[in-house]
Amino acid sequence: MLMNPIKITIEATIKASIEKVWKTWTSPEHIINWNAASDDWHTTKAENDLRVGGKFTSRMEAKDGSVGFDFWGIYDTVETNKQITYTMGDGRAVDVQFTSIGDTTKVVEIFQAETENSVELQRDGWQAILNNFKKYVEGFGRLEKLHFEIFIDATPEKVYSTMLDKNGYTKWTS
Repeated sequence: MLMNPIKITIEATIKASIEKVWKTWTSPEHIINWNAASDDWHTTKAENDLRVGGKFTSRMEAKDGSVGFDFWGIYDTVETNKQITYTMGDGRAVDVQFTSIGDTTKVVEIFQAETENSVELQRDGWQAILNNFKKYVEGFGRLEKLHFEIFIDATPEKVYSTMLDKNGYTKWTS
């Protein structure tokens, strides 16, 4: 474990249930949508084995492809809707606490600082990611996804040609 006594605390209060916050924090299909400190970065891949001893990893890259890195750790504590602690790949410890406050959820992250960058830069970067998480959670679900399905008694070729033929397309989209 890294021997750096400096701990940094960041926090956000999110207008969402603790269940929604937890799911969005821990599900790879959501992580790839919020895990970036700025608009010119993104997470291209995320995996999460959410259990004590389980590993998580996310690939963070500049959108222009100039640089990227893998962020990973091993879980030390997993208490659903309450707390996650983990040790990052470089040995630093992180504690994430989730607290339900009425219709909101408070997320507090406490992490050990690394020694290459200033405390301010680290705090600002991690806070930017947490702010992006808040923005994503609060916006997620507002636009409801609709899924329609229909069985068509025809071959795929017939359906395809009917859908893309100019006259057929005009007819079925009206």
